Amino acid sequence: MNDMDCYTYYHDKTILVTGGVGSIGSQLVRQLLTYEPKSLILMDNNETGLFDMQQELKSNRIQILIGDVRDAERMITVFTGVDIVFHAAALKHVPLCEFNPYEAVKTNILGTQNILDAAIRNHVKKVIMISTDKAVDPINTMGASKYLAERLTISANNHQKNNGTAFAVVRFGNVLNSRGSIIPIFMHQIATDCSLTITDPEMTRFVLTIPQSVNLVIKAGMMAKGMEIFILKMPVLKIIDLAKVMLKKIAPKYGYKEEEHPIEIIGKRVGEKLYEELMTEQESAFAYENEEMFIVYPPHIYDTKNNHQFTPPAGFTSVPIGEFSSFTARCIDEKEIEQYFIELKL
Repeated sequence: MNDMDCYTYYHDKTILVTGGVGSIGSQLVRQLLTYEPKSLILMDNNETGLFDMQQELKSNRIQILIGDVRDAERMITVFTGVDIVFHAAALKHVPLCEFNPYEAVKTNILGTQNILDAAIRNHVKKVIMISTDKAVDPINTMGASKYLAERLTISANNHQKNNGTAFAVVRFGNVLNSRGSIIPIFMHQIATDCSLTITDPEMTRFVLTIPQSVNLVIKAGMMAKGMEIFILKMPVLKIIDLAKVMLKKIAPKYGYKEEEHPIEIIGKRVGEKLYEELMTEQESAFAYENEEMFIVYPPHIYDTKNNHQFTPPAGFTSVPIGEFSSFTARCIDEKEIEQYFIELKL
């Protein structure tokens, strides 16, 4: 799929992005705007962020709406006349969700259900819900809430009142340089001449950049027929190796002296995993892949008693059943991290 395919698909559509001023949502909006949609609706509960985006974009295709996914009545109104929804609104910080679990439930679970109900009621063509690898075998509130949001989204395809709306999920790893992620934290620590804090030297993560994540979301929006979980194939790195590369490449610009502020191991945060998984072993039995991504389907679509028919997309082949974990995957080394930064202009 190239830019012309994307332009053809999204041109003259009415598109809604929830969480439209977040790291992913705002970049998604900027990219979608290049395809000249009929209308591009940014919805968020961040008034200042919406104002700033409005001042930046200055496009007559843009509609700015204040709204919260927790407000079911507001969602029904906002979804009127919408063709495609990208649902990026969420609470995403593990410790904050851990200490405020019901807030995570209200936004990530109940808010998602409000999105699904509004889409069905307004006959939206497609809904793409943005999720996280923390939803796989979750051990924390944020991951568990996103796991349920995924289940709700996939099951909405079989809702008795659904008249043709396709619901699908995009599952990310750690998005580099997004708000509150590890790179801005390290940058601030370097700029303020503080030690770089590492929770555990063995911690590994699947990583991708904001442009990569947006590219996957846009492709998923075009490919989705309903039921899919789209997962980008991502490199794995050790967080401590990332810290070392940033100390080597960025710290000298600030006159930072590593010998005065060595890397500090502070211990895992509440609810934090040492490693993440892209999919469970059970999911891998119903997954397909090409060079760029995986697509996972729920097992029940293979149930012939219910006459479910399925053909994988062209170019996709079955995934070997097994573990897809950052614990067992090869970690890119410091030189590869440096090159990754250069290639992706981080």
